[in-house]
Amino acid sequence: MSSNITGGMRPFLLRLHFYIGLFVGPFIFVAALTGLLYILTPQLENSIYARALHTDSSGTARSLADQAQAARAYLKNTLNVSAVRPATETGRTTRVMFSDPALGLSENRTVFIDPVTLEVRGDMTTYGTSGILPLRTTLDQLHRSLLLGDWGRYYSELAASWLWVVVLGGVVLWATGPKRRRAVRDMPAVQRRRWIHATTGVTAGVVMVFLSVTGLTWSQAAGSRIDALRGALDWNTPSVSLEQNGSATHAHHHHNVTDLSARENRLWQLDAVMTAARAAGMDSPMLEIRLPKPEKAWRVAEYDRSWPTQVDTLALSADTLEVLDRADFASFGLVAKLIRWGIDAHMGVLFGLPNQILMALVALGVMVTTAYGYVMWWMRRPAPTTPLTALWIRLPPLSRLLWAVGAIGLGWALPTLGISLLAFLFIDVLRWTRAQIIP
Repeated sequence: MSSNITGGMRPFLLRLHFYIGLFVGPFIFVAALTGLLYILTPQLENSIYARALHTDSSGTARSLADQAQAARAYLKNTLNVSAVRPATETGRTTRVMFSDPALGLSENRTVFIDPVTLEVRGDMTTYGTSGILPLRTTLDQLHRSLLLGDWGRYYSELAASWLWVVVLGGVVLWATGPKRRRAVRDMPAVQRRRWIHATTGVTAGVVMVFLSVTGLTWSQAAGSRIDALRGALDWNTPSVSLEQNGSATHAHHHHNVTDLSARENRLWQLDAVMTAARAAGMDSPMLEIRLPKPEKAWRVAEYDRSWPTQVDTLALSADTLEVLDRADFASFGLVAKLIRWGIDAHMGVLFGLPNQILMALVALGVMVTTAYGYVMWWMRRPAPTTPLTALWIRLPPLSRLLWAVGAIGLGWALPTLGISLLAFLFIDVLRWTRAQIIP
């Protein structure tokens, strides 16, 4: 490394690294803890909701139309069917999903039907395109927003915005710092804590940065910046149009209605839609058939996000069931594929159990690194420290300019990072000003 890094730059990086860890550390720790809980739940959820998900009945499955009607009868026709997820294999149940105005965004009232006996095996709220069940939904919202709604999402955005910065800064400090010359067991306690903090962070650093970047795609402020960039560069994920290309559509009984109850008149087509989707190449057992709204097409989508990924989507004519539009994963651009894979790996579903184990270990690593950082700070207190402002002033003019431009650019791209950085600097400038006044 250059003398600039090992000299005047290193104290500045150390101080910046300390500030980030001190103020953002709790948010990063909580995000890692809640992420760990989420990652560990699929098997637990499969056990808790075993009755709803599984059935011991054997024999020929009834039609999808019959299964949907059984779910409607169970709810006494009080809600409208919005989609059906047929049983993925023998011994699994079919999910009949209902639009419920009492539920939140992306939530569905879902009735679990035995495909053979038409017995209702469960009734609960499912969430998102993954169709996660109540336990994971709660943990997902805990990880995303601490169950505090949209404002709570800024906590996770703060953690994601700073995690990659603190990791890269830590890697630079580790690479330019003094090398270990003795066995860990022979180190003094102070050096051992520093070694554990640094080694854990560097070992898991690549995955930490990956989690930070993919987490930002779901964020509030930075997420909108990322979406705008993707749109400008034409990196958006392809989707299908549900327009009927001007053709007239009519319900089976020719009811001239405009509300969602019109969907109910098309339940009889479910099995034909399934057959048409299979004929069009939709071969994943994980299919969602979404009933058409008035004047719109059927939407059939695969939702298998494991490897190899199967997330093709079709739009089928409401009357003829011909393919009007399609978005096949194989035709996605590289960036769209990487985003899909990145999000699924972040959630621990891309490679199944190995993916879960890796994400769990990294979450533990983040928690250990953060905890040891606080222990190191606590054991050193109240050692005097030079304000970050003073260290920045000591840098060469070009370095000061680059840091300022970089901070402004990052603050614009990642607004939560920018606002919190202003808070850090405000506190630090106060300390620096006070140090100039006191003789």
